[in-house]
Amino acid sequence: MNYSSALKEPIFKTIQIVSDELNYPTYVVGGWVRDLLLKRNQKKTDIDFVCIGSGIKLAQKTVLKLGDEATFKVFKKFGTAMINYKGSKYEFVGARKESYRSGSRKPIVEDGTLEDDQNRRDFTINAMSIQLNKKNYGLLIDPFNGQKDLDKKLIRTPLNPNRTYSDDPLRMMRAVRFATQLNFEIEKRSYQAIIKNAERLSIISQERITVELNQIILTPNPSSGFKMLFNTKLLHQFFPEFVKLQGVDAVGNHKHKDNFYHSIEVLDNISKDTDNLWLKWAAVLHDIAKPQTKRYEEGHGWTFHTHEFIGGKMVPGIFRRLKLPLNEKMRYVEKLVRLHLRPIVLAKDIVTDSAIRRLLFDAGDDIEDLMTLCDADITSKNPNKVKKYLNNFKLVRQKLKDVEAKDHIRNFQPPVDGLEIMKIFNIKQGHEIGILKSAIKNAILDGEISNNKKEALEFVIKIAKKLNLHPVI
Repeated sequence: MNYSSALKEPIFKTIQIVSDELNYPTYVVGGWVRDLLLKRNQKKTDIDFVCIGSGIKLAQKTVLKLGDEATFKVFKKFGTAMINYKGSKYEFVGARKESYRSGSRKPIVEDGTLEDDQNRRDFTINAMSIQLNKKNYGLLIDPFNGQKDLDKKLIRTPLNPNRTYSDDPLRMMRAVRFATQLNFEIEKRSYQAIIKNAERLSIISQERITVELNQIILTPNPSSGFKMLFNTKLLHQFFPEFVKLQGVDAVGNHKHKDNFYHSIEVLDNISKDTDNLWLKWAAVLHDIAKPQTKRYEEGHGWTFHTHEFIGGKMVPGIFRRLKLPLNEKMRYVEKLVRLHLRPIVLAKDIVTDSAIRRLLFDAGDDIEDLMTLCDADITSKNPNKVKKYLNNFKLVRQKLKDVEAKDHIRNFQPPVDGLEIMKIFNIKQGHEIGILKSAIKNAILDGEISNNKKEALEFVIKIAKKLNLHPVI
């Protein structure tokens, strides 16, 4: 089949001219070809090319023809070259064959044929190529029936799956990632090979594993990926805290829900409303401390008291081990995990302005994300209960708007700061400053005084007397 009509981007014609000048058979390969056949939105910003010859030389000559807008970089260690052109990245490599040692996923690389290069591809759907030379411009080459696997919605390896996954265990994570992204199934032999080789994932760096995990989390239906990771035991290799959520204990007729399946259902729910990776991570981790806090109380049932606080404390350790960023993104996830029960409590009980102010103060600009997480956390099978909670959350949201409009609590700074307190009472930095600042904050949040400087000054002078402090100005 010929796809020359799809090769409209100027880069393809330029490479065709250069390839013929060098007498290099050249092909566009990988994800761009797969997405073309799937009629997906194609990544025109990231395209891979393979030639029978020197990929670096092909790129060098191509960049000269593209002109001043193109930049060029060589990665000698990998034998590849990259062209950046008008916001797009084009990678060039010579066809190669690979062999592996048992203790490493880094292959021994040699020059090879197109067949060698296609043999080293991870999946049949990624092993297709389209020729760019003038003689066969647009010709699809599909040695492993990747088109049929696309039609069957199947993830299958070109060669023996045991060897494919043992050679490069990261491909197991990629199999789950592609199956989740494309809504495909992993072929039965391949699936069994993943189970057999799951422990081989230990030779892969956590950074590479987490890149694939994040891609799974970013899909519209990430629960399917987590189920595959769990059932193949891949998840057990790098995320034991999440694995521990699975299972149900019972005492008599009292059972608790399976917190693993609840958590991935929450993740699916929140994926309908956001593509924010870190909000999705908050959904993943919101109940992470339930195994540690699980207790059975006679006459009451199963409880998970303080799981939100302990879960928040677990976030930095999990982020550190999974090589996730230890910055404001981590602190954002930590905050949402710690606060995720607060709106639920407000939805159950009579909502006071004081409770709303404290939630606004603690959540700050992340209040909308927190409410989105709380909406997603409703996974009851009882539609009446779901409707009741969602209606209550609407009331909480309105109250949040009303109180914020009136009191301006979100991210507020105390109207009287520490320096002013030191000046008013002629005192040096010490614990009294913290006591007085905290008192002002609590008075505002409790509604004793308004959020303005005049009332705050009057209040701090009054309570300072209890500390035997008196204004000097």
